[in-house]
Amino acid sequence: MKRKILSNKLYLYLTEFFAGMSVMAVELGASRLLAPYFSSSQIVWTIIIGTIMIAMALGNIYGGRAADKNPDPDKLYGRILLSSVWIALIPVLGKYIIIGISAIMIFSVNSMFLIWAAFAACMIIFVFPLFLLGTVTPSLVKYTVDDLGDSGKTVGMLNASNTIGSIIGTFVPTFVTIPAVGTSITFLIFAGILLLLALVYFFSGKNGRISGEAEAEKKGNSEEDSTRTVKNAVKLGISIVIFLLSFLLGHSDSFAFWEPNLTYEGESVYNYLQVREDSKRVYLSTNVLFGVQSVYEKDGSLTGMYYDYAMAAPYMAGVKEKDDLDLLVLGMGTGTYCTQCNRFFEGIHTEGVEIDEDITGLAREYFHLSDEIEVHTYDGRAFLNCVDKTYDVIMVDAYQDITIPFQMSSVEFFTLVKEHLNPEGVMVVNMNMRGQNDGEGITFYLSQTISKVFPECYVVNVPGTTNRELFASENPRVLDRLQKNLDEEENPELRAMMDRVVSHLERFEHYVPINSAGPANQDYCTMTDDQAPVELLGMQVIDEIIADEVSYYRQIYEERGLQGLMDSFSF
Repeated sequence: MKRKILSNKLYLYLTEFFAGMSVMAVELGASRLLAPYFSSSQIVWTIIIGTIMIAMALGNIYGGRAADKNPDPDKLYGRILLSSVWIALIPVLGKYIIIGISAIMIFSVNSMFLIWAAFAACMIIFVFPLFLLGTVTPSLVKYTVDDLGDSGKTVGMLNASNTIGSIIGTFVPTFVTIPAVGTSITFLIFAGILLLLALVYFFSGKNGRISGEAEAEKKGNSEEDSTRTVKNAVKLGISIVIFLLSFLLGHSDSFAFWEPNLTYEGESVYNYLQVREDSKRVYLSTNVLFGVQSVYEKDGSLTGMYYDYAMAAPYMAGVKEKDDLDLLVLGMGTGTYCTQCNRFFEGIHTEGVEIDEDITGLAREYFHLSDEIEVHTYDGRAFLNCVDKTYDVIMVDAYQDITIPFQMSSVEFFTLVKEHLNPEGVMVVNMNMRGQNDGEGITFYLSQTISKVFPECYVVNVPGTTNRELFASENPRVLDRLQKNLDEEENPELRAMMDRVVSHLERFEHYVPINSAGPANQDYCTMTDDQAPVELLGMQVIDEIIADEVSYYRQIYEERGLQGLMDSFSF
């Protein structure tokens, strides 16, 4: 029996519209669901887009064959109903699946953890519902094309409906739902749209057989129709119950569900944000599996982290010689570096650039960032392109989380930084992904790139972390100036820290390999706007860090099995 609602093709176009919208919304939701665990790097985006395209392609193939074999619209809207239920369950189960996959991958793969874990998560969580939505277009073509004479027009309208829906589905999650209500509710909103689409279809009445048989034949099929109606009612009832349960259980935005005492947890347009604190410190994390991005000492002391090491830069720039010194931080975060510089130095004017204004808000609220410190809500490189001001010290600290923005790692970018430094000014770069094989890692590439721009480069490793600080200047006597200004430092805590930095400073010389068959390669391992493989280089370091962290537990698992591993976690 053909349902009345299909007598007008408008509903079919609406189906295409909402299907396209939901696909894009789920894709963007996928990126936000995965980002706190695997980052939002180009690698992760490639995996998301790739798996979704696989799902859509298989859905197109299956949908076309299914529509030819059994051109019953109930089948299509049943698949839409099933996809809505699956998407609604993602906020309930998705985070647990990701953690489970990560645990398995950590113990089963030796390299490319990020790729394999993200790919497995995408395949398990997102492929099936998007496969079902991929069946929509070929099925609707079957139902809407009545005359081959206008088939082109009809298919064009379907594709246009899908495209317009996709456009809206791209902007609404990014700029409206995710910042306003979070990723979990975003999944539930679009699952609800698909559920409503299916409910409207199944609750609509019927007005006759598709092939137009006589009334007597209709009566002969009444028992079959009644059975189908009962089955559809059961499916709808179960779907509604699952959706309501998902709404009750899956509306939480907690990605770190194992940490019940967080001070703050939320999402911004750019990041997952987590603030936690203990009796001594406040911490900011933008990734629940890897690292801490900012630390604030409640007693005002030094942190013992890279912020302290980076404070050698003002000495290199002559902070004790000048009445005023201008400092700019690209990648302000919660402002720990600016706060420390203002606390320990006189006559220093600090300002920062932070693309995520929600982080700035957290900095003011939880990390005691002074209202007098100006923070520009801007991309670091774009900010430099827009201002003419020059600075004595520029700190580049945009390499947060496990991602490095390629546009802030190239020769062109560091040349731009140099243009905004005063004569004898100093750039300090926090490189947070120091690996065991420095000669091939991301920190070596960054150092090579920077030394291509600045003749004076010095590096120091931060003990107990993967951080390395690089100081760069055009001043050939930058170390003499550092020592001269340190000699005037009266704070014993700060002087002791700076003596430690000076004792471990090493000059970085730009490495130029000689090819016996050709000229010297001045651009060896130098990154440019055109070529900066930061994601792959960063992934290598992540593999090393994970291997080092889990080697102890992996050995227990290999020797004593799962029970031995569980016993090692018991207290």
